[in-house]
Amino acid sequence: MASAAEQLAANLNFGAIAKADELKKRIWFTVGALIVFRLGTYVPIPGIDPEQFARNFQQQSGGVLGLFNMFSGGAVERMAIFALNIMPYISASIIVQLLTSVIPSLEALKKEGESGRKVINQYTRYLTVVLALVQSWGIAVGLQGSSAAIDPGPFFLASTVITLTGGTLFLMWLGEQITSRGIGNGSSLIIFAGIVSHLPVTIIGALELGRTGALSPVIIFGVAVAAVLLIYFIVFMERAQRRILINYPKRQVGNRMYEGQTSFLPLKLNTSGVIPPIFASSLLLLPATAASFSSNNGSGWLGAITAYLGHGTPLFIVAYAALIIFFTFFYTAVVFNPQETADNLKKHGGFIPGIRPGERTAAFLDKVLTRITVIGALYLTFVCLCPEILSSYASASLGFGGTSLLILVTVTMDTVAQIHGHLMAHQYEGLVKKAKLRGASPGQRRR
Repeated sequence: MASAAEQLAANLNFGAIAKADELKKRIWFTVGALIVFRLGTYVPIPGIDPEQFARNFQQQSGGVLGLFNMFSGGAVERMAIFALNIMPYISASIIVQLLTSVIPSLEALKKEGESGRKVINQYTRYLTVVLALVQSWGIAVGLQGSSAAIDPGPFFLASTVITLTGGTLFLMWLGEQITSRGIGNGSSLIIFAGIVSHLPVTIIGALELGRTGALSPVIIFGVAVAAVLLIYFIVFMERAQRRILINYPKRQVGNRMYEGQTSFLPLKLNTSGVIPPIFASSLLLLPATAASFSSNNGSGWLGAITAYLGHGTPLFIVAYAALIIFFTFFYTAVVFNPQETADNLKKHGGFIPGIRPGERTAAFLDKVLTRITVIGALYLTFVCLCPEILSSYASASLGFGGTSLLILVTVTMDTVAQIHGHLMAHQYEGLVKKAKLRGASPGQRRR
């Protein structure tokens, strides 16, 4: 029999949003913030020649710039004030998270709870400023060297660095505002909006290839069906968990005896999220980016590496799969510590049935986590390689990768889950008010 919470969740519908005033305010705030972000991607930085930069970008769009341009919603292609997007903040968050497992002082801050988390967030913001300054300086120097600057010089370098860094810091602040006052994770939604903006162009491009005969209608229909099936598969795998039974013995507090409790430790099949595909894509696109910036236009050994690592080539597919698997295991080991989890269970009196607390529990969790990480790594590899194999088979770029699809689906699932949570809270508040009204006396009701 379903619980009351499950029954309430089954009756949820988006028509109830009209009655949830707080939720409507959050949704409208999120929409307004994303509109501000999209408008900023069309405001170019001062002092550049748009036509010259467009020609330069076309020569380098096959490298990392093309990947960042997709995440930024075309801001890199237009060299807008949001060209760096929120990627420096994402990079800083990942770096601080990695350092937390290495530096004892950061690890101690992490264990302090809310106060420690605020300090770590402040360190992340400082590192974001540093990364944004370094990346914006590199972009300014590159623009000046590629003849895209109208009036090159120290003033152009300073204005470009200030503008791009300011745009990143504004997006960082905007993402935090969305998280606290809107719906969903602000940083993820900003990247989500950038990727979604490319969907119409991708669909129109595929239809245009079909109209000109470059792609047959059968292939286009097959790609559409494969995309739907892939989305369904991603949703299924992202919700998959390995639930480990945890028992808590009877305990006495004062004169009261509390019965033993049972709970579950959920281990996600994909603990690392979308980080492994992003890291793998960035590393594989570095040779193409370096070749596009080289003086000999990539005709030497760098050009040979770029040719072998082109999209759809066997070496690219093998290297892509190997890097995804490596980063999946690496990042999972960073974000989940079996020894720390086992110690916390032992501290609170919890134990896994049949497993001795302490070292045995840590070894058991590590064994289970390794097995499900194998499945998660294979799942990420399959999802990311499907578009590459389809592009190679169709001999045409589909304009959309597995990484983008993963981000779209996971962010949508997280946002919908938060909307359902707010709707459930609103319905519970209504039930509580009705229950209080029914329990009041007739005189109190008239009042």
